[in-house]
Amino acid sequence: MLLEGIHHVTAITGDAPRNVAFYTDVLGLRLVAKTVNQDDIGVYHLFYADWLGSPGADITFFEYPGAAAGTAGAGMVHRVVWRVASDAALDFWATRLGVERRERKGSDPFLSRRDAAAVVFRDPEGLEHELRVSAAPDEPLTGRHPDIPAEHALLGFEGVRVYSVDRDGSADVLERLLGARRLDPATFELRGERRGGTIVLDEPTVRGRPGAGTVHHVAWFSLVDDHADWLDRLERDGVRTSGIVDRHYFRSIYFREPGGVLYEIADEGPGFTRDGPLETLGEQVILPPWLESRRAAIEANLTPLPTPLRR
Repeated sequence: MLLEGIHHVTAITGDAPRNVAFYTDVLGLRLVAKTVNQDDIGVYHLFYADWLGSPGADITFFEYPGAAAGTAGAGMVHRVVWRVASDAALDFWATRLGVERRERKGSDPFLSRRDAAAVVFRDPEGLEHELRVSAAPDEPLTGRHPDIPAEHALLGFEGVRVYSVDRDGSADVLERLLGARRLDPATFELRGERRGGTIVLDEPTVRGRPGAGTVHHVAWFSLVDDHADWLDRLERDGVRTSGIVDRHYFRSIYFREPGGVLYEIADEGPGFTRDGPLETLGEQVILPPWLESRRAAIEANLTPLPTPLRR
């Protein structure tokens, strides 16, 4: 029983229209779902991914309009790492984003020792991203954008970097409970039959403050048939969990690991096409069946968003 790398990463935005513009028009991802945070139904939950809405390329945001900027610190994800196909793709993105490529240097503790170069940048609210060339054998998860050549498109997640307040405890959960393989003293890979992904445990440098531009949680990808067994494994080890939660598109198990990071284990579920045809994903606000009767009141509180262009 193995996890298939990262399923999704969920962060916070204070400005949904600007968030949509950046992740679709700049990064070339697809807005595959507009729904609400099931635990706080007055706010959006926006999902971006590749064209098919695949686990492994899905970054999501809760919108709290006007939220103050947060700070990534102890017990939080501080960088989302994406794959690209080539060194030329790094050059493309450095130019498109208006940043300098980073070459590997001993003085840069946040550039992996295993990589010669990367493009590091922040979104409009400060959420940090890294692009790196990947030789992973996994299926590339690409979007469609008229200004981004297919050979330079983002290919899904490589991993995340986190600030752990208990790196030994974090490592124990990763290796012993979640089946990760240690690649170096701080880097762990979770790889299953279909995909893999990494997590790097960094020393905290500041006290964290949740807010716009920070990550709420990272979700690991479980095969559907294994999902209940993951809950059993965690609870037999004494880990406090949420139990299995129906998130409409997939099922989830939440727990906090010793380093302070909130983890989720999410299965593939029915996916985003349970809402309708692939071609129209993201065009309408979707509510799970148990909230449909409250649609008018819910939509009245949501920020108006443009209908995404079909590509």
